Amino acid sequence: CPNCGARERHRHLWLYLANRTNLLTDRIRVLHFAPERTLERRLKALPNLDYVSTDLERPTAMVKADITDLPFPADSFDMLLCSHVLEHVVDDRKAMRELHRVLKPDGQAILLVPISSRRAETFEDPTIVAPEDRQRAFGQHDHVRIYGRDFPARLEDSGFSVSVVDYAGELGEERARRYGLRPRKRPYLHVCRKC
Repeated sequence: CPNCGARERHRHLWLYLANRTNLLTDRIRVLHFAPERTLERRLKALPNLDYVSTDLERPTAMVKADITDLPFPADSFDMLLCSHVLEHVVDDRKAMRELHRVLKPDGQAILLVPISSRRAETFEDPTIVAPEDRQRAFGQHDHVRIYGRDFPARLEDSGFSVSVVDYAGELGEERARRYGLRPRKRPYLHVCRKC
């Protein structure tokens, strides 16, 4: 968006949060990883939220933390928002276990990652470390993997039950286009709960 800087994945996530969760109505505690400015502004403004943002490097985050070693007690948050973070994390399975640990038993974690639908399995190679080599192998200089269709199974291995949600598809083609969501290439939401 030329006005607020929201990308397609941000609009998709916001629409889902506003229309399919209790985010706008209930008193809940939210942990937001690598907060996107456009979402962060909206979430901070909601008086019903106990909102916490976290990032390892970003100075505006409320808590500086490594997603693989979070400084929060178990069962701390009603909702976790994590968009396009895990593909940057060397030990993503440890990060997934930490997400599971800090989520309350009745909470939900909403995760987005870029997924190659052509790949059955996630491709990763820890020997690829140079930014230019990562660019060639993973499509971006700071990515450490390309997730495949096995991403939900990786989350399930960490103790989550996973629903893959095509919320843009649920909106229908006309409404999806209205919000700038491309009908054929849209991000899927992985809505996770503790088993």
